[in-house]
Amino acid sequence: MRRKLFFLLIFFIGASSFSTLMGQGIENMVINRNAGLYEKKSNFERKPAPLPGVREADVAWSKTVWRMIDMREKMNQPFYFPTVEIQGRYNLINLLLKGIKDNAFPAFDPPANDENEFAVPISYDQVKAQFGAATKTVQRRNFDTGQMEDVKVQQEMNTEEVKQLIIKEIWYFDKQKSTLQVRILGICPVRLYFRDEDVNQEVTLRKKLFWVFYPEIRTLLAKNESLNARNGARSFSFDDLFLIRQFDGYIIKEENTYNNRAVLDYATDEYAAKESDRIKNAIFDYEQDLWEY
Repeated sequence: MRRKLFFLLIFFIGASSFSTLMGQGIENMVINRNAGLYEKKSNFERKPAPLPGVREADVAWSKTVWRMIDMREKMNQPFYFPTVEIQGRYNLINLLLKGIKDNAFPAFDPPANDENEFAVPISYDQVKAQFGAATKTVQRRNFDTGQMEDVKVQQEMNTEEVKQLIIKEIWYFDKQKSTLQVRILGICPVRLYFRDEDVNQEVTLRKKLFWVFYPEIRTLLAKNESLNARNGARSFSFDDLFLIRQFDGYIIKEENTYNNRAVLDYATDEYAAKESDRIKNAIFDYEQDLWEY
C-alpha cells in the first residue's frame, strides 16, 4: 500500500513538473513569436574583432586605392538586401543612415576630387538632401476653386537607388610579419537615379552621397548581420564581410602623381578594365617579387 502511494506521489510530481515546463515553453513561444525559433542575442552583444597595430617602421611599402562594389552582382547582394527591415535586419545603406541619424558616427561631404574624404562633416538633413529628399514646390489643382496652386511636398529618401559602394583601402607590406595586408579606410554609397524630367529614363545619373570613416562604423556593423543563404543560424555581420573580403569589386583609382586621377580619366571601355587589372596585379606582384625560389 505504501509502495503504491509512493509511486502515485512520484507520478503527480512528475506530471506537475511537466505541465510547468510546457507552460514555460508556450510562454517562451509567445515571447519569441516575431523572432522565430529563438531571439538572436549573439550579434547584438558582439564587438568588432580587434586589429593589430601598425608601426610606421614596419611598413615597407603601401598603396592607396579606391574600389567600386556593384551591389547588383550576386556576390555583393548581401549588402543590398533586404531593402526593408526584416526581423531587425537592415541592408547596409539603411544601417548607415540609421547610425548617422542616431549620431553614432559622422558623415562627410564627398569632395569633387576626393582630396580628403573625411574633412567636412554633414548633418542627417544634408544627407537626406543628397537623396533629393527635400521640400519641393509643385503645382496642383485645388478642386474646390478649380485653380492651380503651389503646394509644398516633402519627398522621401529612396534607398533602393543606392546600388554601388566605393571603398577606400590601403594595401601595405608588413616586413615584421612578411605579409601583404589591407585596411579599409572609408565607405561611400553611390546613388544611381534618373532626372525627374527624364520620362524615357535613358540616362542614368551617378552621385556620391557621403563618406563614413570605416573604423568609426565597425561597432555598428559588427552588431548587425546579413543573411547567410547557406546557414541562417551562422550569419555573418557586415564587419565580417568586409574583414574576410566577402565581396567583389574593381579598382577605379589609385594614388598617383597626377592628382590621384581616376582610371576613367585616361582610359575607357576595355582599356579601363585592363588598367584596373594591371593595378590589382601590381599590388600582388610586389609581395611575390620579394621571394626567391
